[in-house]
Amino acid sequence: MRYSTAKDWLNAPSKRVVLFAMSGLGKTHVSNTLRASGEWFHYSIDYRIGTRYMGEFIADNAKREAMKNPFLRELLMSDSIYIGSNITFDNLSPVSTYLGKPGNIDAGGLDMAEYKRRQAQFERAERQALLDTPYFIARAQDLYQYPHFVCDTGGSICEWVDPEDRNDPIMTTLAKDSLLVWIRGSDAHTEELVRRFDRAPKPMAYRSDFLARAWRDYLDQTGSPEAEVDPDAFIRWTYAQALAHRQPLYEAMAHNWGITIEAEDLAKVGDADDFDAVIAEALPA
Repeated sequence: MRYSTAKDWLNAPSKRVVLFAMSGLGKTHVSNTLRASGEWFHYSIDYRIGTRYMGEFIADNAKREAMKNPFLRELLMSDSIYIGSNITFDNLSPVSTYLGKPGNIDAGGLDMAEYKRRQAQFERAERQALLDTPYFIARAQDLYQYPHFVCDTGGSICEWVDPEDRNDPIMTTLAKDSLLVWIRGSDAHTEELVRRFDRAPKPMAYRSDFLARAWRDYLDQTGSPEAEVDPDAFIRWTYAQALAHRQPLYEAMAHNWGITIEAEDLAKVGDADDFDAVIAEALPA
């Protein structure tokens, strides 16, 4: 690890961390808190995906819908209006909206072939955004003179890495320059994430083999034809399985490549000094 002991961490002139966990456990909140200190550069993987690697896909999808309206079509064809996505660190909904949900098209779903195509686009985008981390570390210091750096990853990072492979390209790239930190939630956190997701199900990214198995099992259990699947029902049904699928992957990432901190401890962080203390507590003395 980049910082072997608590002393190494606390005395480091440049602190670099990569936060990973299921969405909803505080990665973006604490990253925003660090950025507000004025000394931390916040690199958001999801923001990078939406602006650099999937921006055209998202905008073209919106334009495709607008072209169905004769009035908007005429304005677009004459370059009289501009359509784009307004992605921010706190509003990444254009990315999730583009990813969509599989199922009944009349209920807002996508046919499975199109859904898989968008999932593959997202996988390529997230892989590249993660590999861009060293570039942003250098950029943060050389261009903006930030001494410290936090990488706020998406919940699906574990889908694209093999934490048992010491030569995994993403893990080796991240671990070379930064301390990898898993934010571990409790059973109560998991139950709350499931409740929250059930109230407002949002699109997610899945590894292709996991998605294929979940889709097949859902069709077998419900007896529903693909074209009649309720999109929200499917992703609600899949969410708890995704949590269980990701947990051991996160655990292996932390065990082999970094450290673990508890979500309840992170929730108490009010400033950069609090964050330093939480990280130091997780490192050897």
